[in-house]
Amino acid sequence: MSVIRSCLESVRSQVQQCANGRNVNLVAVSKFHPVEQLMEAYEAGQRHFGENYMQEFLAKAELMPKDVHWHFIGNMQSQKCKKIASVKNLYAIETIDNEKKARLVNQAREAIQTPLRIYVQINTSGEPNKAGVMPSEALELCKVVQSLEYLRLQGLMTIGSISNSQLQDQNPDFQLLSDLRLKLQKELNSPLELSMGMSSDFPLAIKYGSDSVRVGSSIFGSRPTEKPESVVSSK
Repeated sequence: MSVIRSCLESVRSQVQQCANGRNVNLVAVSKFHPVEQLMEAYEAGQRHFGENYMQEFLAKAELMPKDVHWHFIGNMQSQKCKKIASVKNLYAIETIDNEKKARLVNQAREAIQTPLRIYVQINTSGEPNKAGVMPSEALELCKVVQSLEYLRLQGLMTIGSISNSQLQDQNPDFQLLSDLRLKLQKELNSPLELSMGMSSDFPLAIKYGSDSVRVGSSIFGSRPTEKPESVVSSK
């Protein structure tokens, strides 16, 4: 058994145990890892993969099987929205944080006549350098997403602060997003999923009600600190 397959099975087991019967989606974050490693996870049954950068995502989407469900989970610049959203097997964009991006993505999906799942990214930690809309502005943006024909409001996403992710028993970012979901579901009269939790804190995120966790290093190992020149390994 390969190391990646073994790590993936371990993470799946942890997710299942923490979920306690709920359906929690595992997104394998493949940023900076070559296609060969993604294929090891794919061959072990993994179908949901998350990417952070447009060029890397577009290149991998061309090389990987077409039944992969891609999640774009990186900070998305407005001028890149249409290219990212034009990939037909893009499953979800999890980082919509303003109306302009939502409308650009809607235009791209209209061109291919395929609706797209959208998570509104929330800045739960209040850090000025963190992407995401402030909680007080979330309702307005969610209503915009709901109003656009080729977007489907799937839920809310957060990254949270590094310090909170290191806590063992509680996480204010997860609590805030969980509370916000309850409030917005009533306001919008629509169910919302939560996407929160990464390698260091996904078990706690699931306990706070996360429906989707984004796990990278616990599956693929530590990643390079710089973008690779190619998505294909040179080995």
